[in-house]
Amino acid sequence: MADAHANNHDYHLVDPSPWPFVAAVSAFIMAVGAIFYMRIDETFSVNFFGLEGELEGFALAFYLGFAGVLYTFFVWWAEIIKESKQGHHTRVVSLHLRYGMILFIASEVMFFVAWFWAFFDASLYADEAIQAARVEWSGGTWPPVNTIVIDPWHLPLLNTLLLLTSGTTVTWAHHALLHDDRKGVIWGLILTIVLAVVFTGVQAYEYVYSPFGFVDTLYGSTFFMATGFHGFHVIVGTIFLLVCLIRANNGSFTPKQHFGFEAAAWYWHFVDVVWLFLFAAIYVWGNSGGVVH
Repeated sequence: MADAHANNHDYHLVDPSPWPFVAAVSAFIMAVGAIFYMRIDETFSVNFFGLEGELEGFALAFYLGFAGVLYTFFVWWAEIIKESKQGHHTRVVSLHLRYGMILFIASEVMFFVAWFWAFFDASLYADEAIQAARVEWSGGTWPPVNTIVIDPWHLPLLNTLLLLTSGTTVTWAHHALLHDDRKGVIWGLILTIVLAVVFTGVQAYEYVYSPFGFVDTLYGSTFFMATGFHGFHVIVGTIFLLVCLIRANNGSFTPKQHFGFEAAAWYWHFVDVVWLFLFAAIYVWGNSGGVVH
């Protein structure tokens, strides 16, 4: 009887799970809360399906939805880790997990393509008559008239070196894992996380003392949207690596079973590459001809 119910295939048929539904509901609440929170001010209230809502109420909805999304991440991924320990991640399942991560990174690439597109559209056609609606913002030149830009060979160069070094340390940790060197894995991840935190601190310092604002010009808007979303991805990647550090310290990874670490390393290298394009396009090329801060 036991043999009749044994799996004769490489696929894992997962048990019914509530987490996709919980994630969808939480994301919907978070999105609605964020939309109304950004659309009204402190003196304005709205009537939504007969319910009176103030600014504080929509902010609470956003945070509750966000908390629900984070909780879903935690419990859902914990179940995936449990399935891995139970031996359900066969060769085929592991391959499909890698396909999923590759597709996710590809979608992130297209996300950043949109911001690069906006930046190049604004900068390359700033002096064209067809862009007359933007001349008021840019003065017909790029960088816009009277805009003081950030020196790319100061803090941005430092951050470039930090991220490139972090890519080296996470690769060291990966090779240490493949050779069953637990100490090397832990120290490689610690160094990567430290470098990531320093990068985020330098980026925050640069934002605080930036010579231009988000709404001052089209230049500021495209700059902060592109680099700001990259900074958000750095924070997400740092959390990703921190979870890997905890799991590595607990002995959860083996040379043959460590997809979670591989996914984190792929994501971190993606963050590195995007920064190189940001540095070359926005900081160096985009600032050429501008007055340096």
